[in-house]
Amino acid sequence: MADLLIGSPLVLDATIASAVRIKGAEAANVPPGFMRFYIEADVTALIRGPGAIPPRVGYVLDARVGPDGRAPKYRKARVILFARPVPGDATQIQLTGPDSQQAWSPELDSLTRRISRELVAPDAPPVVTGIGNAFHVTGSLPGEGETQVFLTTQDNRPVSLSILRRPGEQPRWAVALSEIVDDAAGPPQRDTLLWYRLACGLPRALPARSTQALEPADAEIAQADYRFVLQQLGPCVRGPAAY
Repeated sequence: MADLLIGSPLVLDATIASAVRIKGAEAANVPPGFMRFYIEADVTALIRGPGAIPPRVGYVLDARVGPDGRAPKYRKARVILFARPVPGDATQIQLTGPDSQQAWSPELDSLTRRISRELVAPDAPPVVTGIGNAFHVTGSLPGEGETQVFLTTQDNRPVSLSILRRPGEQPRWAVALSEIVDDAAGPPQRDTLLWYRLACGLPRALPARSTQALEPADAEIAQADYRFVLQQLGPCVRGPAAY
């Protein structure tokens, strides 16, 4: 859902007023098992967008044929639309992907609005583009130490990971969104924008250049600490939204 929202500058809560099937040359490139429709929908709310939107919009939808081979029925259906404006015609929009019309539900509405708020918040976490340098400092006791991993971001804002190990304790890690590492900071909450930026933006291993200044033993620990962070974040599962 985060991928879908980030790629959709226009998000609408709407009710479908009409759906007319498109046939012939204008539907020549429709994938097998799909039908093409021209849909008009009445806008209930603008969830995300650059400005005002007309009360009714039109768009083209390639819809999957029902199990009985019949055309799906959309009239009066409430939907959430993920789209972009059509230049020069405010009454037309273009869906941003094959799953960009989704049936409205309270859960989907809440999730869509929450992610939208996080995306436009002044303190929204930056887009992670890669890994900078990594450092490891060994503590005074066997098994004690701290690893810091500095991330690269799209707008060059600082983001770093810190992993602290103490003998006999579970490793602790935290993410910092400034030059100063807050001792009270911790991991991001699951399914927040910060979690998404890390889980879906971090590479699967530290690149060799990130640890080239470290002793081999310290580089190995840094790699292990980084793998621990990835394990704690969990996988980034991408695919059609499940709504």
